[in-house]
Amino acid sequence: MPIVRILLILLALASPMSMAGGAVAGPFEDAQAAHSRRDYATALRLWRPLADQGNAEAQYALGFMYDGGQGVPKNYARAAKWWRLAADQGHTFAQYNLGTLYDNGNGVPRNKAEALKWYHLAAERGNDGAQFNVGLLHFAGVAVSENRIEAAKWFRRAADQGHIGGQVYLGLCYATGLGVPQDNIQAYMWLSLAAARSDPDAISNRNRVAQQMTPAQIAEAQKLAVEWKSKPERQ
Repeated sequence: MPIVRILLILLALASPMSMAGGAVAGPFEDAQAAHSRRDYATALRLWRPLADQGNAEAQYALGFMYDGGQGVPKNYARAAKWWRLAADQGHTFAQYNLGTLYDNGNGVPRNKAEALKWYHLAAERGNDGAQFNVGLLHFAGVAVSENRIEAAKWFRRAADQGHIGGQVYLGLCYATGLGVPQDNIQAYMWLSLAAARSDPDAISNRNRVAQQMTPAQIAEAQKLAVEWKSKPERQ
């Protein structure tokens, strides 16, 4: 049974309630409050003028509402429009979400190269989901030349922030020696971190790696996992 299983994992889109950075006083906060109580009509009424004036957070929020059909008919094309406006202003989560639309062909033509472009912009700014997806595309050679070393670099950045997919794939890289020197202790450590969060692939692959390790090596890997701390990047 192969230890590496390539699977493109797209994270749930972040809500404008949890991801809006640098809240705008007044109407924006009122819109956030309305959104949190599911008064989508009020949220839309308050956010739209701000979005039309170029407010990136409001543009991101409108994209989220169109993507989810909150108070408006679900419309991926409109979501793409608003996320693109926010993404062009450097809004990290809009960049990531726009990448997912291109990845899946929702509201825009499916285009892995365009997805990679937006993922990469968000990844450079510290978005762990984007970092993981950039790693996957490099690992599989989709929209870019296959490069396992580059993939492992991005998996590590995501894993260091606590991204479970990044931890699983970095562990698999160490287990197989793809993109990094083969190292069962590092493999066990990273897979253990993901396994602690009940990821089934991490659990099965960690157990497979353990069969190739001595008790002392397992103890060392477990110690590293206990001592590990997340290192969030600024976004």
